Amino acid sequence: MMNEKINILADKIRDAKSIVIMGHKNPDGDALGAVLAMGRLIELNFGVLPVCVYDGNIPDTLDNFPLRQTVRYVGRLDPAKTFDLALVLDYGTVRNLGASADVAQKAAYRIEIDHHENDAPIGDLCINDVHAAATTQIIYEIMTTAGWKYDADVCNLVALGLMTDTGMFKYISDSRPLRIMADLVDGGIHVRRLADGLNNRPAKSVQAEATVVARAEFLYGGRLALATVMSREYKNLDGRGDMILGMLGQIKGVEYIAVLKQQRENQTGVSLRGRTRPVRQIATALGGGGHEYAAGAVIADRIDRARAQIIEMFEGE
Repeated sequence: MMNEKINILADKIRDAKSIVIMGHKNPDGDALGAVLAMGRLIELNFGVLPVCVYDGNIPDTLDNFPLRQTVRYVGRLDPAKTFDLALVLDYGTVRNLGASADVAQKAAYRIEIDHHENDAPIGDLCINDVHAAATTQIIYEIMTTAGWKYDADVCNLVALGLMTDTGMFKYISDSRPLRIMADLVDGGIHVRRLADGLNNRPAKSVQAEATVVARAEFLYGGRLALATVMSREYKNLDGRGDMILGMLGQIKGVEYIAVLKQQRENQTGVSLRGRTRPVRQIATALGGGGHEYAAGAVIADRIDRARAQIIEMFEGE
């Protein structure tokens, strides 16, 4: 089945005169890595230069990604432009695409490649694997199965996607990501160099996140760590506040981490992490989703009300 889908993917790329590639809004390392890696693979193997787009903001930590300068803000596209083929990667659900969703919907044909659960896929062809640790893992498996040519940029992008989406391999559930990394290392990538390249954050971001961590609450006997990011701090965050999640997750006795972000007066972003227990069911109940132990949602309410709702939902966990 996988080989058949890869053959269709190749045929659709070969037939397309114009291709657009996108991932979820406010891309993380896996979304950006997958988009750029797939774009480069198409250029190398099919002689077509796709348009890679994003919506939202790309955090400074990803500035050192290979080919970073080639991805375009979707708002700068000609709104009348339509594409023969749209590749939708690492998106989870259509609302996560932001303004890129309209570009995808207008394309003549859509192919999605993803590792998230999705009850309403938008792809005419879906190459999805919910057991994959990252979408870049699926990209790697496609290119090696198909025998496509690839270069150092592709290898580094796949490695970065795996490293960032697995929390440096803390969240893997099988050995496939490690085997892929071993192959990439054997092929010449430098893990230390890639990891150092992620240390590229502005001081104001680190300081804002440290302030949030310092006033975090510890509830239910310390099992739930809850942090609130107010609007004055949210504007200084670099990405989704991964430092907050990581620091709180190091504290003894903490099983769950919830970070609430005041995005607007009546809009609160929620990032959830579970150390040994899943959190996706809570994110889903809030209208969001994600992975078993790393998920999120957006609540259309004030941050104080969202806080009360989250605390109630974790009661008994």
